[in-house]
Amino acid sequence: MDPMDGGMRYTPGSSDKDWDTAVTFLPASDNKKLEKKRGPGKVGIVVGLVILAAVLALIIGLLVWHFHFRKDLKLQKIYTGSLRITNQVFVDAYENPDSTEFKDLANQVMDQLKSMYSESPEMSKYYITSRVQAFSEGSVIAYYESEFAVPVGKDAAVDRAVSSLSEMYSNKIRRVQQGPLVFDHVVSSALDTRLFSKARTSTRFAQHARSSAEEIVKSPGFPDQPYTPNSFVQWQLRGDPGHVLKLSFDTFNLEKNCSNDFVRVYDSLVAMDKYLMAEKCGFYSPSNPLTFISSRNVMLVTFVTNEEENFPGFRARVTQISRESPEIACGGKLSGSSGIFTSPNFPSYYPASTTCQWDIEVPDGKFIKLKFPKFMVSTGSPNCPEDNVQIVGKSTLCGQQPANTMVPVNSNKVTVVFKSDSSQVDRGFSATYEVFEPSDPCPDQFQCDNKRCVSLSVRCDGWNDCGDSTDEKNCKCDASMIQCRNGFCKPMFWRCDSVNDCGDDTDELNCGCKIGEFKCKNDQCVSEKLKCDGNPDCKDGSDEEGCTRGDICQASTFACSNGKCITKLKPMCDGQDDCGDNSDESNCDCGKKAYSKSRIVGGQEADVGEFPWQVSLHVKNTAHVCGASVISDRWLVTAAHCVQDDAKIKYAQPGTWEAYLGLHRQKEKQLATKRYLKQIIPHPYYNAYTYDNDIALMELDLPVTFSATIQTICLPAATDVFPAGETVTISGWGATREGGAGAPVLQKANVRVINGTVCNELMGGQITSRMTCAGILTGGVDACQGDSGGPMSLFTNDRMFLAGVVSWGDGCARRNKPGIYTNVPKFRAWIKEKTGV
Repeated sequence: MDPMDGGMRYTPGSSDKDWDTAVTFLPASDNKKLEKKRGPGKVGIVVGLVILAAVLALIIGLLVWHFHFRKDLKLQKIYTGSLRITNQVFVDAYENPDSTEFKDLANQVMDQLKSMYSESPEMSKYYITSRVQAFSEGSVIAYYESEFAVPVGKDAAVDRAVSSLSEMYSNKIRRVQQGPLVFDHVVSSALDTRLFSKARTSTRFAQHARSSAEEIVKSPGFPDQPYTPNSFVQWQLRGDPGHVLKLSFDTFNLEKNCSNDFVRVYDSLVAMDKYLMAEKCGFYSPSNPLTFISSRNVMLVTFVTNEEENFPGFRARVTQISRESPEIACGGKLSGSSGIFTSPNFPSYYPASTTCQWDIEVPDGKFIKLKFPKFMVSTGSPNCPEDNVQIVGKSTLCGQQPANTMVPVNSNKVTVVFKSDSSQVDRGFSATYEVFEPSDPCPDQFQCDNKRCVSLSVRCDGWNDCGDSTDEKNCKCDASMIQCRNGFCKPMFWRCDSVNDCGDDTDELNCGCKIGEFKCKNDQCVSEKLKCDGNPDCKDGSDEEGCTRGDICQASTFACSNGKCITKLKPMCDGQDDCGDNSDESNCDCGKKAYSKSRIVGGQEADVGEFPWQVSLHVKNTAHVCGASVISDRWLVTAAHCVQDDAKIKYAQPGTWEAYLGLHRQKEKQLATKRYLKQIIPHPYYNAYTYDNDIALMELDLPVTFSATIQTICLPAATDVFPAGETVTISGWGATREGGAGAPVLQKANVRVINGTVCNELMGGQITSRMTCAGILTGGVDACQGDSGGPMSLFTNDRMFLAGVVSWGDGCARRNKPGIYTNVPKFRAWIKEKTGV
């Protein structure tokens, strides 16, 4: 609430009758006293001079303070660092900060640091104190914090001086009162100011992982309550000598903004940016977990929160791994005609300070083709000075490369070297190698300019199979193809569909409408049956003009509850009250993925909670049969063809079904919420032969409680349309290939809405206005058996809307055979009538 609304306020133009009767105005005894005086008088002049003098004194004081005294203002600067003591041997007592051995060596290190700082004018004047945080093996590494009080404007000079310590004190001997310390490898840098705010509660833990057990690291209060505000927590993690540490987050759910709440993981025992492996916030799914491996037997985890927006938090397991373990081994000699190699710990984060070398040799007379299906290697600049993959004699790769990046090597030998520096790790890469004939790099295939090999059958078929369009250049088209003026060939069924497929409009020239078609004002042709059907099939909406609908809004507008019609495209849930009564912003608590990501062929596994409205429908005591979508705490939307009886099973009976909400893996039904059905309502005009009106509603026997993995999807408005080319998402547990078995884990894929005229021609005239076509016409991505009833969702206004219901198709993922989906906006009124949603 606005603070001004919290108390009494004046309302202009009010006529409060109590005011007239309750207030008495006293008459003035002398009217002259009410007249305005002509001058300020002597007293006024004196008061004015005093005020002027005070203002001038204040200004002068501020200027003097700014230019003279302000130089005394000091900033608290904390620098963290480490140094290696080469003439000491690590003992177990150094792990305990309360031990005599720890304190004695810590005092020597602090004296040493004071001596080091005294030799630099930029540091000696401002140095206050140092604190040793920990020791570790190697011979002995000391981790410390040093505090300085630095005048404003001098902090940059001190930063440079501290950073130069590694050069000043490399392999030098310094003697202190307690005895000589021989040290080298000094590293120091300024501590992130977010890590030492006095407003935060600070907590430290020290844990040592042993071979026989795992240590647990979790945010304060987890899992019983959200993490605490304004807190700073550190975990110093150790392993035995000869081991490294593995940190695996099985739950990670923080605020999305890393400026507020975040976790930092260091390859060190003190928070130095030089050893910062990663800073993370938001949500990471257990199916795609965060896993880090240290380069040594130490690791530091820090957790910082601000005063608001507290989330469930995190839990992680800490284990130690032998340096000889195959889990982190990399490099070696590879031979044979093909093979695979990956960065350490792939697909999780590779360790810092790592070097791997693979020497690949194939039979004499052959050349090598390297391919990187996935490539994510951290980099700070284009020339790859930090982490990189070097193909010796060819090229150096870093950053995020396109899938299946290919590098041909005109030799039967090649060396590949992967290097990571001490900070900022990433998920790494997977790579394959195979041989090819020097004279024939693509046997029985077409070689693209980008060196990719594609089937000869896709040459000049209208599809960009190469990725650089070289398979479609310089083509001579046959009679079944459109010959574009720019040399491309395109399928004939794309002619005159109002989409510039050629790129030079050749396919849209000299177009006239066929018998039974309506010509739009923009010269687009649509079926006469679509005129005045309440849906703007013409892109300019001209097929809906002149249609008698009384006071009902035109189909190209949104009908508000107050009767107002909105012409704005997709006004629902966009955060703006376009109607004036907020009806376009009502019922918007939906379509939000709880977390930071039909018949699905060619897709990939979804993250846990990525589609919290997805439902798995099972016939009781059997496996998954169909999908559905949650639209309220009691109602689901599915396909009508899923609930049609057959000779063996009464699919139309509610008692046949059980619904699993919040399910991710089919084998983990015990983790999901199970509900039985109260009633099933298939659309009364469903046609089992044509699949027209293929939609049904299911009412649950008991309402569900919404959670991170169970949420509603937004329902579109009756007037919403999905233009050709719009990206939509399909999801489900159906078969991952035609004729194959169902997927054990929820799958997802992005497809595009296909032009209705093109789709109708491809599908033999079977498409009605109550159907939407979507897919990838090149094939390879589609819905399949078992996904029926599931959602085709559209992301708009920061929410997912139920654009369609998986209905039918001609096989799965076939070329030029899109998937067919029930057009949900056509049934919005029916859903409202039956469910009230």
